[in-house]
Amino acid sequence: LARFYRTIGMLLRGGTPLPTALRMGAELLHPLLRARLAMASRAVNEGRPVSEAMEANGLTTIIALRMLTVGEKSGNMGEMMEKIAEFHDEEISRWVEWFARLFEPLLMTAIGLVIGAIVVLMYMPIFELAGSLK
Repeated sequence: LARFYRTIGMLLRGGTPLPTALRMGAELLHPLLRARLAMASRAVNEGRPVSEAMEANGLTTIIALRMLTVGEKSGNMGEMMEKIAEFHDEEISRWVEWFARLFEPLLMTAIGLVIGAIVVLMYMPIFELAGSLK
């Protein structure tokens, strides 16, 4: 969605009409989302607000919806669409950072267990040999 919003924002800021921008940006979406965008585009062409059409078709998050509403009221749809794209990019970065923080200790624990198992398996024959000498 970030690429979609960024593209639509740039097109709108460049003077492209919204229906044309939506049609051009549709190619950036997954095929399932393209069908939703087609329904949203129809709703916009019928006169519904963009924020309402996008929300009804599941193409926004709560924060993106608020930003779209502000963009409609202020007349800065292009700028708001680009800010939505930035927000999505930052959100992805936060998730990646969270995953890395969680994954690193788990990976270190797993590596420690594997090394510990290898060490124990290497010393087992020595202990068995020492036990058989008595």
